[in-house]
Amino acid sequence: METVLLIDGENFKGKIKSIYKDAEKERPVWHEYDFKGLLDKVLGGLAIDRKVFYFARVKEHEDSRDKSKQLIEEQRFLKDHLEKSGFEVILSGRVRGQWEDGQGGKKVLVFREKGVDVKIGVDMVSLSCDKKVKEIILGSSDSDLQPAISEVRRRGVSCVYLGFEAQPNKGLSYTTNRTLLIRNSEIFEFEKGQKSLIN
Repeated sequence: METVLLIDGENFKGKIKSIYKDAEKERPVWHEYDFKGLLDKVLGGLAIDRKVFYFARVKEHEDSRDKSKQLIEEQRFLKDHLEKSGFEVILSGRVRGQWEDGQGGKKVLVFREKGVDVKIGVDMVSLSCDKKVKEIILGSSDSDLQPAISEVRRRGVSCVYLGFEAQPNKGLSYTTNRTLLIRNSEIFEFEKGQKSLIN
């Protein structure tokens, strides 16, 4: 039976981005960032059999073709980078553009991810039911995964919450067997300074 690391990619990137913003630093270039180095350091000493990043598939949006194409290209670069670093990448759900009210009542096109948390939850439960895992390390701060965590633990599988020292999710800490938090200083250790394609 395996120990698996399951990471909600956009959730994970969002946390890192907010830590950079709080430090008044430009966020890293995702397809250059050393995710492997960061996770090897934070999870040092744990034997992990399978490491998976989950992302929603980006689709071209008719009202913002250039931005959509940039997002698709950035995702392709990141997927290649992660796979070369030894991670599996699962694309599930979709990133959809939707118009929302912005400042001054002006409509703004915002891209939102749908379906990734559902896929992670299904995989967690199915791996546990099939008795393929003994431990799941969950790199997500999405409270929607708490029911899946409870079901996994009910089936005798240990679940570890991998979060960030900046605003850890208390509900996930409470629901899982234990919590590992990534320090802000550790995040800054593994960046490479290059300009990104997009923000």
